[in-house]
Amino acid sequence: MASDPSADATEPSSGDASDRVYAELLARISEGQFAAGERLYEQALAQDLGVSRTPVRDALKRLAAEGLVDTTPNKGAQVVSFTAEDTVALYDLRAQFEPVACRLAVPRLSEDDLAELEDLDARMQAIVAGGQDPAELTRLNNRFHAIFVERCGNRHLSIALQALFRPAVVTRTFRQYSPRSLERSMQAHQQLVEAARAGDGEWAESVMRSHILSTRHATGHQGDAEDVETLTE
Repeated sequence: MASDPSADATEPSSGDASDRVYAELLARISEGQFAAGERLYEQALAQDLGVSRTPVRDALKRLAAEGLVDTTPNKGAQVVSFTAEDTVALYDLRAQFEPVACRLAVPRLSEDDLAELEDLDARMQAIVAGGQDPAELTRLNNRFHAIFVERCGNRHLSIALQALFRPAVVTRTFRQYSPRSLERSMQAHQQLVEAARAGDGEWAESVMRSHILSTRHATGHQGDAEDVETLTE
């Protein structure tokens, strides 16, 4: 007779299990496997991921705290759903803060950081040229932007940006990009690498602001979605 997974006392470290479930659910949301508004059932997720309900519950609480999941008493959890106005508002805030982080980060970038930015850019370009892999493109894109945020030297700014990035995960994915949107995004990444390599923070700030404003504009026009630069630090 099968026992209730929630009573499984033999599960390894509950903290490790919670972290693993959190990472998996975050990836599925960011890659569009869970749609906006979709309900997330603890029991079904526990069975799918091979864990008890406890780490699933913990992971859903973390996602709710980060603005990716809504939880309602007696109704469970569901992926957040944003209106077009909500999405534009997120980008309005990002357009104010992320370029500043970019400018502050450039003088602090090490040679290793620059090499990683160049590598990430090259790999993204190759994916686009080869017909796209939205999930991998999203992962590389997240890391690309994370470097600037991590190196900005301002902890409060970094935390604020992470709070803005998380909800944006569910608003768009690379699967929704038009060819022109992808082209603009890749061009912006190339210019950011050039500005960073030149040590020109003001240039990088300008490129990042233009990039985000282009994204904001595209969110209000169906069929021309720009990229959602989300952090999965």
